[in-house]
This record gives sequence, structure tokens and C-alpha cells, in this order.
Amino acid sequence: MDIGKLGVWSFIDQLTAEEAVALARKLEEWGYGALWIPEAVGRDPFSIISFMAAKTERLVFATGIANIYARDAMTMNAIRHTVAELAAERFILGLGVSHPPMVKDLRGHNYGKPVTTMREYLDAMNKALYLGVPPEKPAPVLLAALRTNMLKLAAEKASGAHPYFVTPEHTKRARALLGSEPLLCPEQKVLLENDPQKARAAARKHMATYLGLDNYKNNLQELGFEPADFDDGGSDKLVDAIVAWGDEQRIRERIQAHWDAGANHVCIQPLRVDGEMGVDMRVLELLAPG
Repeated sequence: MDIGKLGVWSFIDQLTAEEAVALARKLEEWGYGALWIPEAVGRDPFSIISFMAAKTERLVFATGIANIYARDAMTMNAIRHTVAELAAERFILGLGVSHPPMVKDLRGHNYGKPVTTMREYLDAMNKALYLGVPPEKPAPVLLAALRTNMLKLAAEKASGAHPYFVTPEHTKRARALLGSEPLLCPEQKVLLENDPQKARAAARKHMATYLGLDNYKNNLQELGFEPADFDDGGSDKLVDAIVAWGDEQRIRERIQAHWDAGANHVCIQPLRVDGEMGVDMRVLELLAPG
């Protein structure tokens, strides 16, 4: 599977199904390797991926990520094989343990120890009975891995890692922990805006949800950020580290920093200057690999 060096990470729940297909086709036309979509409180990601794959030719589709608490391991294994068959080697299964508020409050499940829970889940997937017609090649599995033990698990039990809400410094650390072979596909937020006040205001609006989640804060503290960096929407230092804002050159330099740090593929999330959900198509056209 060739996903290229640059992909796009985006919510698509605000789009109709046909609008999502139009976006996928445009990304394919512009030469992006993959479209990464999350699972939160919107569509089932596997249904819409199958729909988009049937209406495109080359673009790879990935979950960034699918919540393992949403389905048991046997069901997830069946989904992995089914979508891999339907998408013909254009599907990556990204899995994650999500966050306690998403698991306990929204779904009503107990939130287990992340690494132990993921290890047991992957083992159960591998042992699960599947009597459907198997795909020619199974879909790669990537883990939403941030810290040491989950990154090591991604190297041991999966095809690699898809870190989210990270910096090039994290990418360097992740590559060292993963080793040379596993895929490393970090997400990078980008914002085409030169005015510092406007750019940081939009960035803070987007970052607000993530700064309330301990998994991200704990990871950032390991990278050297202090608790004070999380106050008042995030310090300028933190905002500038998470969101690559500025002109085309500054954005390209941040993407290159991830590649230089060992990323195989960077999935950019092009934020809108008004802070609303959705992608900034200007950025995608500007950075189009094709």
C-alpha cells in the first residue's frame, strides 16, 4: 500500500455523503495519499469509508481513530477484513483507546488501563473467528500511540502508530521507540494566517477540547510543557507548537520537520481561520502534492 508522504486529516460529519465523496475526489485529484477521518459522535466511519472508496480510485482511507470501546474485538476484526475487501487495499484501520469522558460519560463503559486494554483487544482480534471471504491483503492496523508503552505496543502488535496532537519533537521520540520499520503517521494542524492574534485565536478555539483531556496533557508534559501552558486556552508556546500557522513556507517547514524526524506520512488538518469545523480548501490546494 502506497499512502505517499502527505495526507489529510478531517472531520467530515458536517458534509453530506455526496459532499464527502466530492472532497475525497478533490484530494485524489490533488495527489494526496490518504484521507484520515475520526470517530466521535457522528457517522459510523466504516460505512462512509466504504461509500467513498467505491466512488474513488486511488485515495487510501484511514480511521484516525476508531474507538475500541465502540465494538468488541470480533466485530472489529470482521470490519477490518470487510472494508479491506471493499476498498481493495485502500484502507488503514487506526485504533485507539479514546479518552475517559468519551468512554465513561458518552458510552457508559469502564475505562481500563490503556496499554493493557489495547494489548488484550489486539490479541482478541487476532484470535477472532472470521468465515467471510478474506481480502487479498489484510488492512494495516495503526495505533493512536502517544507515550512510551503504547508506542512500543504499536511496534510489537501493529503496523505502526498514528499520533495526534503532537509536535515534530514527539515524532522524533516516536521513531526512536518504534524502530525503523513500523509506519509513523503523525497528524499536524495547519492554519494559513499570518496575523499572530487571528491565528492563535482560531488555534485556541480548535484546541480547547483537546486541552481538557489528560491523555494529551500528560504527553505534552513529557515533551517539556508545564501545567501553566494549558491555562487560558494554551500559552503562545504551546499553540505555536501544536498548530503550524503562517504562510505556505512556514507550514511546509513544519511538515518537513516531521519527515526529518522520521515520519513516513504526515496527515495535515487544515483549520479554518474563523475557527469553525471543516477544512480550508485553500491550504489543501496550496500544498497539493500533485
